[in-house]
Amino acid sequence: MFLLIGLYLMKFSTDVLLIAPATMGTIFGLSRIWDAISDPVAGYMSDRTRSRMGRRRPWIAASMLPVAAFYLMAWSPLESLSGDALVAWMAISVFGFYSAMTIFIVPHMSLGAELTTDYHDRNRLFGIRHITWTLGSTLALAAMALLIQAEAESGAAVRDMAFTLGGSAALVTAGLLGFAAWFLQERPEFQGRGAQRPFAAFADVWKNHHARLLLIVTLVDNLGGATIGILTLYIAQYIVGAPQLAPVFILCYMVPSIASVPLWIPISRRIGKKQLWVLAQVLTSLSFGGMFFLQEGSVWLISLLAASAGVAAGAGGTVSPSIQADVIDFDEYNTGERKEGAYFAAWNFVFKSAFGITLMLTGYVLQLAGFQPNVEQTDSVKFALKALYAIYPCVCYGIGAFLLSRFSLNESEYAAVRAELDRRNGAKPSRS
Repeated sequence: MFLLIGLYLMKFSTDVLLIAPATMGTIFGLSRIWDAISDPVAGYMSDRTRSRMGRRRPWIAASMLPVAAFYLMAWSPLESLSGDALVAWMAISVFGFYSAMTIFIVPHMSLGAELTTDYHDRNRLFGIRHITWTLGSTLALAAMALLIQAEAESGAAVRDMAFTLGGSAALVTAGLLGFAAWFLQERPEFQGRGAQRPFAAFADVWKNHHARLLLIVTLVDNLGGATIGILTLYIAQYIVGAPQLAPVFILCYMVPSIASVPLWIPISRRIGKKQLWVLAQVLTSLSFGGMFFLQEGSVWLISLLAASAGVAAGAGGTVSPSIQADVIDFDEYNTGERKEGAYFAAWNFVFKSAFGITLMLTGYVLQLAGFQPNVEQTDSVKFALKALYAIYPCVCYGIGAFLLSRFSLNESEYAAVRAELDRRNGAKPSRS
């Protein structure tokens, strides 16, 4: 669901609903301002929740209906709507969907960080999560392929297909969220250990110098990474000239991302989590930089560069949340509190903010360059597309690699932190 919103909703809005790119960019950008309120609230309340189900699972259960309803709404605007009314419909659906996803994602990621305190077990845990997340994303590619096929028929066909796919995804996702809320287990000793005051919780996140650096790195990385979802369809259609192959290009990214995870787990143990993540960012930067040389018919070049970027994504997806979980333990070392919700709310807000900023930037740049849907683009539009898809992420990931090289929480320092926490809590020392 999340990937299809990123991959196709912008194009659905501009090419099928005929909403101006800058208008949709503004909607996505403003929704990030709302996230500045909703994400911290969800994180703080999740940390403070007390119930027989735990502090995370009640929120996952509560997200079932709104996630499904707002998702379906985004793909099924009433045909009678036009102008401001249509824009309002899309704005409500975008704001509602991302708010509902916050209710789910923040507690879910927080629970993942709680399941183990072992330095290397976290790589396995989040590596497997990355695999399943990406496998789920392949369903978005199948859905996108069907939507692209429908484009060849008519706008009405695209609307019908979007409604069918949106409704099916909404029902399945609601069922899976219910399954997770019922069957997942929580660690009862973490209940009641959240921060007492919301502002103090997020002040602690910013005071944690390890977390502060990771927040900046996450923002910079995702400013560049958002272009993958936003512009791949545009690049496939208007630069390479093969819109029907767009799902194949994204699959070239996803398959190596999944297949490489088992390789990265032992490598991260050997060279270190940070070093692996830095190398992944450098490879991502070079891969997207090469996209600037795409032209009509460059099917093999975009496929190879996508595969290279996918290999790097497998490494980043494995170790980055694992490092974030280590930083949360460092916070407990300093404050005595367990604030996974506050931390993952901050990271989730930064992630979504980066996507919104890049989407808003994309909308304005394309409109200023003279983009017109479903026609041959001018040289200025093509240059704008390649600059946004290649140079922009190349620079962002290069800056991210440089900043991350300054991160200092390594395995030996974490082992000392973990030993002290185990001593305070009277727990058996962890294997790390």
